[in-house]
Amino acid sequence: MTAMAPARTKPDLSFLLDHAGHVLRTKMAAALAEIGLTARMHCVLVHALEEERTQIQLAEIGDMDKTTMVVTVDALEEAGLAERRPSRADRRARVIAVTEKGAEMARRSQEIVDGVHRDALGSLPPDEAEVLVRAMNRLVTGHLATPAEAPQVVRRARQRSK
Repeated sequence: MTAMAPARTKPDLSFLLDHAGHVLRTKMAAALAEIGLTARMHCVLVHALEEERTQIQLAEIGDMDKTTMVVTVDALEEAGLAERRPSRADRRARVIAVTEKGAEMARRSQEIVDGVHRDALGSLPPDEAEVLVRAMNRLVTGHLATPAEAPQVVRRARQRSK
């Protein structure tokens, strides 16, 4: 006797969101790699330009652990795009300061990011793109705003080789 899989009664929203996010991230990574940046490097540059922020604050914004943040800032420093400096407000704290070269790179990378997003949304009719963005904004500020507490860290499934 074989067990029958339960019939799916609703679209697999988890798959749809995960797959779309994964493909968007790979397109973003490929596009940013053309100018020598990662998405994390872009995130740090852009948010460090907005206001004086510490590594911890930037790691929180970019959803990075401490080790990943240190590696990212090390790479930005090595490329001459940012540097660690004492905070003007609290000399005990260290902030990430974007160099002139880093500010120019942030401008270029933001154009790339905007282009990747524009291309993705441009694949839909304009009215559908507007509805999608409005619906996604409603989800991420409402029902899907805060992750649930889970007994184990939820990770992305390993991708099969092609």
